[in-house]
Amino acid sequence: MTKVFIDGKAGTTGLKIYDRLTAREDIELLTLSEELRKDTEARREMLNAADIAFLCLPDVAAREAVSLIDNPNTVVIDTSTAHRTNPDWAYGFPELSDEFFEKIKTSKRIAVPGCHASGFIALVYPLVEAGIVSKDVLLSCFSLTGYSGGGKSMIADYENDNRDVLLDSPRQYALSQSHKHIPEMCTVTGINSAPVFCPTVADFYSGMEVTVPLHKSQLNDGFTFDSIKEVYRNKYKDSMVTFIENADENGFLATNILSECDNMQISLYGNEDRIILVARYDNLGKGASGAAVECMNISLGIDKTTSLMIGK
Repeated sequence: MTKVFIDGKAGTTGLKIYDRLTAREDIELLTLSEELRKDTEARREMLNAADIAFLCLPDVAAREAVSLIDNPNTVVIDTSTAHRTNPDWAYGFPELSDEFFEKIKTSKRIAVPGCHASGFIALVYPLVEAGIVSKDVLLSCFSLTGYSGGGKSMIADYENDNRDVLLDSPRQYALSQSHKHIPEMCTVTGINSAPVFCPTVADFYSGMEVTVPLHKSQLNDGFTFDSIKEVYRNKYKDSMVTFIENADENGFLATNILSECDNMQISLYGNEDRIILVARYDNLGKGASGAAVECMNISLGIDKTTSLMIGK
């Protein structure tokens, strides 16, 4: 039986991982009492006793947790930003290529992608890989997310009966263009310039819709709308990430269509002159906890969708 410890289990991501694993008969969950969950020596013991250690911590604490591990067999799956651009760590998006999958399968150190970054990378990586856009392409990205992505404090703000009236409206944030997901968006896709990134949080619990617009002039010569469609169709055809034509709901695209699910839908719209690329998923699913459990399943050599919810 695989021993699993979730360091940071009290946070939103940790709780969602715990929920996905509690019914598993192949997993023994190692836990600490409330009074010991921040005790360094108690955490050290659990981290080294685990076959799989999930880190659901702020960046500094995640780095500290890694430093506490001296068991060479412990697989670390970090959901923080701390190690996502570290080439020694596997990047936890197996659908990007066989190489990504194999590195996750064999690595002892796995970094789970950021929620916003997951959609951007899923859309842009295949186009760079296929030569449809160059690494020098200048892109923009709009991402709409449910408020659960802000963690316990933001959830409490939105679910407070006496909440601020400003929370009734979608709110754009990270206005300085220094969002913490931008480095991995560049590093993993290979683009040379950071995208103009516009994340927005709105008054619904979970769900995410990432949009990347393209002008025809941004495509390399000989490539078209249909070229992109064909690349997505060939790249994304399993249950975790799927290309879907005409995925809209009567001309609309609902951001929460995959709320509480762990998979992602890829689609594109527009015409030969102006194209929008769209990824829809749950910010707590394929954007966080679901992706972490998927990585664990791959590391264990079992079906990657085990204990995950696949939506239509």
